[in-house]
Amino acid sequence: MTLDEWVTEFDRGLRSIAGVSRMSRPMPSAPAPTPDAPAGEQMTLAERAHAAGLMRVNHVGEICAQALYQAQKLATRSPSLKAAFEQAAREEEDHLAWTAARLKELDSRPSLLNPLWYAGSLAIGFAAGCFGDKASLGFMAETERQVERHLDAHLESLPEADALSRAVVDQMRADEMAHAKAAADAGGVDLPFPVRALMRTASKVMTRTAYYV
Repeated sequence: MTLDEWVTEFDRGLRSIAGVSRMSRPMPSAPAPTPDAPAGEQMTLAERAHAAGLMRVNHVGEICAQALYQAQKLATRSPSLKAAFEQAAREEEDHLAWTAARLKELDSRPSLLNPLWYAGSLAIGFAAGCFGDKASLGFMAETERQVERHLDAHLESLPEADALSRAVVDQMRADEMAHAKAAADAGGVDLPFPVRALMRTASKVMTRTAYYV
């Protein structure tokens, strides 16, 4: 990578950790309220706290995504694969900005452990990339599939009244599905079961911690 590219990636990492993210797409909007679907902000304090916890988890997921894609770009020598990781990272940066904005609207905050999540994901992403492009793409595909399942669970768990968070999560889910398909179509290999199981375990630790901290 050139010096300019290193500077760009360093800047992106700092912005991700600091919560200064740029969105290229507007934040998804909630459907207009109806008598059967109340306005999104009509939630109890407990519901708002639960929604904030889930959105904090999603925000941490996007911090990790930025680090993973950055590391995988560093590890590959393929220009086309670098471009694919860059495109995915830009879309994930939208997610990062959306979840940060939603946390503010819910009068909550990001995880206090964001630097730790970022550093850990950077190391994992680079390690995956060192096993070759097919393994790196397979890691990307499996990561996105696991994120998709966790977003499905959030759509079931979010308060019915929180239509805005639901709209954000629904669009994130669609993007993650597209990223997983793109990685598989580009030649990503299926990861061994022990690796997939370890990824799921690490994800559970992260989500349970980030919900509160």
